[in-house]
Amino acid sequence: MTSSQVTEAVRGRSVIWPIGAVEQHGPHLPLSVDLLLAEAVADEIARELDAFTLPAQAIGARSLPQSGGGLHFPGTVHVAGDTLIRFLREAISSLAALPMARFIVVNGHYENEPFLFEALDQVREQGLLDGKEVFAFSWWSLVRASFTDAEIPRFPGWHAEHAGVTETSLMLHLRPDLVTDQRPDHNQPPRAGVYLHPVDVEKTTNHGILSSTSGSSAALGEKLLRHVVDEATTLVRDGEGLLFAWIQPDRRRTAPEHRSTAPSGGKQP
Repeated sequence: MTSSQVTEAVRGRSVIWPIGAVEQHGPHLPLSVDLLLAEAVADEIARELDAFTLPAQAIGARSLPQSGGGLHFPGTVHVAGDTLIRFLREAISSLAALPMARFIVVNGHYENEPFLFEALDQVREQGLLDGKEVFAFSWWSLVRASFTDAEIPRFPGWHAEHAGVTETSLMLHLRPDLVTDQRPDHNQPPRAGVYLHPVDVEKTTNHGILSSTSGSSAALGEKLLRHVVDEATTLVRDGEGLLFAWIQPDRRRTAPEHRSTAPSGGKQP
């Protein structure tokens, strides 16, 4: 898309930005997992919503021992949290000049989330998001407990699912050529919300893995991807949690309490 095309092309439409990281994912997965999964989810959502996708952001926040294995393993590339907030704030501020109706951010790196939300809030406080709907989420935040209960025995929590059964399964479905034959397990996943120093990486991880890869399969990855995309598209189409979502002319469904006054016949995004 050229500069002369972009304004009218995105007017009233949805724009999706995948953000990830370059981070170690054990001996069986590539460094690009968080980036590739964010891109894949964003691409699938874009197909469902007839939306545009931005080039993915590859560099994220530092890996932490209790959620990403930490910086003790080679290959992780990161920036400091305040740097990431500033970068995201400035990038989102420039994107906000486009006349899009919805801005959707799909995060694939656990440690990015608080910095992404802070950057969005700073842009919101400047008034640059007025008139736009914003949806920002980590893909795993849309996975319902009923899914993990049914599909993932002994689920350790998303903070410890780093390089575990879910990411391995998604990669087996999306990019099996990048997955090695190793399936290492770690039987003592770390607790969430605990900071340790100095950390014993031999106890907190198994070669960078925080939980179990046993049971990984392409079939599970395909099912998980479909679940996340369905949840995401429903969230965006229904506008759940948005103030006055029912008055938007392109909402698929209107809120029952406002059905008599809400516009009808709107098109899907």
